[in-house]
This record gives sequence, C-alpha cells and structure tokens, in this order.
Amino acid sequence: MEERKCNNSSCTQESCAGCSNANDNNLNRYEKLNDKSKVNKVIAIMSGKGGVGKSLVTSSLAVELAKKGYKVGILDSDVTGPSIPKMFGLNGTVKGDEAGLYPEITASGIKVISVNLLLEDKEEPVIWRGPVISTVVKQFWSDVYWGELDYLLIDMPPGTGDVPLTVFQSIPVDEVIIVTSPQDLVKLIVKKAYNMAEKMDIHVLGMIENYSYLKCPDCDKVIEIFGKSKIDEVSKELGIKVLGKLPIIAEYAKLADEGEFDNVENEYVETAIKEIIA
Repeated sequence: MEERKCNNSSCTQESCAGCSNANDNNLNRYEKLNDKSKVNKVIAIMSGKGGVGKSLVTSSLAVELAKKGYKVGILDSDVTGPSIPKMFGLNGTVKGDEAGLYPEITASGIKVISVNLLLEDKEEPVIWRGPVISTVVKQFWSDVYWGELDYLLIDMPPGTGDVPLTVFQSIPVDEVIIVTSPQDLVKLIVKKAYNMAEKMDIHVLGMIENYSYLKCPDCDKVIEIFGKSKIDEVSKELGIKVLGKLPIIAEYAKLADEGEFDNVENEYVETAIKEIIA
C-alpha cells in the first residue's frame, strides 16, 4: 500500500478515511492509484500561462533524474497539446490488459503516458469537452500500470483552469515547480500558479525561468532577448526558491524535434534536481 501524508500525520489511504483530521485536503478525495503500482513522489510542473517551456523543463528533469538511477515517469496531462511523446521519439500506441494500460518507455527508461499514445493518427486534433479531458487525466493515474516509481512528473497544461484543478483534486501531488519566462508579465504569471497551489494546500518547491538569456556562440556575450530577468524579485516577494535559469539552447530544440531528448545534457536544472531529491 502506498503511504502518503495527511495534514498532521503519516497514514495509509484506508486509515485516513476515519482519521480525526480527515477533510477535503486528505487522501479520501483522490482517485485510487492502479493496484499494481507504487509511486513515491508526485511533482507537477505548471505555469500561469502557455508557451514558457513546461514540457522542456519536465523532460529535462526526468532525464536528469533517470541518469541518477531513479525510476521516473511522466504523466502528460496537456491533453489538447501533448508534446512529450514527440520529444522522446515515442510513436507507438499503448497496450493494456487486466493490470491496466502500459506506458511507453523511452530509451533511458522513463515511463510516459500521453493522449497521443492512445491515438492511431498522432496528428488528429483532440476536440473534447472539459469533463472528458478531466476523466482521461484521472485515468492516467488510476488505470495506468506505472509499476514502481521514485518520481512521477506531471506535465501540466497552461493556466489554472479545468485540467490543473482536476489534477490537484484527483492526484496526490506532493510539490509544484512553477515555470516562467523573463517578461513583464512574470509576476502575474507566477502569482496565479502560486496562489492556485496554495489554495489546494500543495507546497511550491520553487521556480524555473526558461528562455532566460541567449549566449552568443562567438563571443559568449549574454543577450537578454526577452528583457531583464525579474524572477529574483518575485522569489523574494513570495518567499520561494529560484531553482534554475535556463538559457535558449538550439541543441535542446534539435533533440526534441528529432525525438532524441533522452540524450539532452541540461546542467541548468541541477539545482532543481537537488531540491527534488532532498
């Protein structure tokens, strides 16, 4: 039986239901994990808006954790805009039996589930209403045979709407990492994600700034394409850690386009990796 923490003590899913501390914040609100699976820690990677590189950050964290010998899975909850399978060169269709659906496995051993792995035509748009999408996300937790994982990373859709709410209400997320970019809107973007996590009583591990700068390949000059970083100001105001500032690196995009993201070497997420493991 998977052991999780409620507000005041460590308990099993059965004992929590009758606990004096049981309320909407405890385990009885969550979907039941697949019977044959055990997930030690769940981390959601989210942002208050789209286009900041959540999938790149999620995939980079997964690859670096796998290199250190941890068993890692990625749950791609961005149902209408899934990109994780493409980044890792996963083109198959998931199979299932009485144990559940079997996630696809990348070259470095990362288990992945995504709506694109359920579709015969990978380019077919997912034109589903919110309740259907939410049901699929729940099933990615309850019906997928994850086996034993040290870390399950959830690549969240942008914003703070239906699907992020479903994830937080249905899956026992331990911590959140917020991804942002160096723009004037950064404070608003981060605060939206931070306030949502806080309302759902989920700890924010820290922030990662993507597209932080570009380093000139000829002279090593740092060019702040999207303006001066404001993440340190936001960090100080909200009291949350800066876990990394990722530059724009063409090689990352090339590996993602070629489906070879298992080969990425992203030293810029090392602080985040240390915090996750700690």
